[in-house]
Amino acid sequence: MKRLFVVLMMAGVSIVCGARANAQTAQESNPHVISNQDLDLLRRDIRSKKKQLVAANLKLTDTEATKFWPIYDQYTAELIKINDKKFELVQNYADNWGKMTNEQSLSFTRQWLDMDILITQLRQKYVPIVSQVLDGKKSATFFQLDRRMSMMIDLQVSSQMPLVQAQE
Repeated sequence: MKRLFVVLMMAGVSIVCGARANAQTAQESNPHVISNQDLDLLRRDIRSKKKQLVAANLKLTDTEATKFWPIYDQYTAELIKINDKKFELVQNYADNWGKMTNEQSLSFTRQWLDMDILITQLRQKYVPIVSQVLDGKKSATFFQLDRRMSMMIDLQVSSQMPLVQAQE
């Protein structure tokens, strides 16, 4: 358990440091613009680290691994589609920060919550799929790891976004 915590903390630090470095580069030219190239590199790095963390902390037999990793890749592909929308929403927020009306602010909030719902629905969809190839404890461990890492990423993204109220 301590090993898992240390590995997750290291990943979190890596994600935070990488995101801050990319954010500082983007802020030098325009404080609210994140280049697509920087975002793509950051997201690929995060996906790679997530897979490494899952592999390091989810003890699979060869048979389980053969069945699990294609499901993991399919799950990740579907998650990427949702996260593409989520990051588009964040970029739109950044582009319009300081100019948002009350209605636009509420619309942003509703859309952000909709992304959370879609991600939760995706996890619910995959619980029975993963549990067909992994036992209950390993399935639960996978979703626990996935959720922890997603929460760390969400925390980092959210902490980089200025508050709406600060616009006035």
